[in-house]
Amino acid sequence: MKEIEIFTDGACSGNPGPGGWGAVLRFGPHEKELSGGAKATTNNRMELLAVITALEALKEPCQVTLTTDSKYVADAIAKGWLTSWQKKNWRLAGGGPVKNDDLWKQLVPLLEKHQVHFCWVKGHAGHPENERCDALAVAAIETVRRSGDF
Repeated sequence: MKEIEIFTDGACSGNPGPGGWGAVLRFGPHEKELSGGAKATTNNRMELLAVITALEALKEPCQVTLTTDSKYVADAIAKGWLTSWQKKNWRLAGGGPVKNDDLWKQLVPLLEKHQVHFCWVKGHAGHPENERCDALAVAAIETVRRSGDF
């Protein structure tokens, strides 16, 4: 399996509000940047969309080290929340619905396809790739704003 590094970040101007996400994919000396945005969204949705889109960009099963500053995403995997939500038919321990289940459901088959190890880093703390992803996400927000219809 190819060993890939992925770095992701999501951002939102207002929560909810216009949002953006960015990802950097690295395979050896090769890098690819991805980004996108949405008119009315949340930070957590943008964090998830960055991860999903980056993993979808991989053309074959890979061994992935995915670095994110999202505790929401990292903890859902590391603490077993995602597995628990699936077993409980996308319900929380208290019975309420899982937020963003549409995106979590998109992520599940990608985690089955790839061997993904999540690494959490503190956001806005000088991590070069995290800072780059943040810049991509903020630029995507500006693109959404310029589109004008939100």
